[in-house]
Amino acid sequence: MNNPAYGGLTVYIVEDDAAMRDSLSLMLGLLGFRTVSFESAEAFLDTYRDEWVGCVVADLRLPGMSGLELQASLRARGKKLPFVIITGHGDVKSARAAFQSEAVDFIEKPFDEAELRVAIEKGFDKESQRIRRAEAGNDQALKLAKLTQREREVLELVGKGLHAKEIAASLDISARTVEVHKARLMSKLEARNVSELVRFALAAEKR
Repeated sequence: MNNPAYGGLTVYIVEDDAAMRDSLSLMLGLLGFRTVSFESAEAFLDTYRDEWVGCVVADLRLPGMSGLELQASLRARGKKLPFVIITGHGDVKSARAAFQSEAVDFIEKPFDEAELRVAIEKGFDKESQRIRRAEAGNDQALKLAKLTQREREVLELVGKGLHAKEIAASLDISARTVEVHKARLMSKLEARNVSELVRFALAAEKR
């Protein structure tokens, strides 16, 4: 796998059948994926770290917690690792439950290499997008943290669509002072225009 966008992402295999687990690990390794294997959902959760990124390939039926229950457990913790559910006992109800929990795919055994690879790449693409959004959010938070209280007030009113004179009247300052604050906001937030200031104002409201 030569896509640099997937660097650092791992396929977490959760499969109780040792032969199938080894086969999956070997096959995916030959395709260029980094893999880590677990014999049960409980073993995965015992080892799980919040910083893990990638995609989970989990069997539907496992001893103890099932693949769907593992998926639900991570979702309940607010974790968004994409899931590919594999099974030799597929049914519509299980497939529906998997997709309702945002599984990337539900694949019945025996499956071919290409089918699994496509599903994992879809999961990696989804994970890469999530990571980029998180990084953008962190970058926004760092920039917003640099603002003074007055700058935050001006930003909030810019976000509401008020013009300089209206902001000045609202904050009891001069329109010229408002323009100075807006210029500082543009610099600190690295905003290219007022539209980007509005985007930052909306982000600030959510914090």
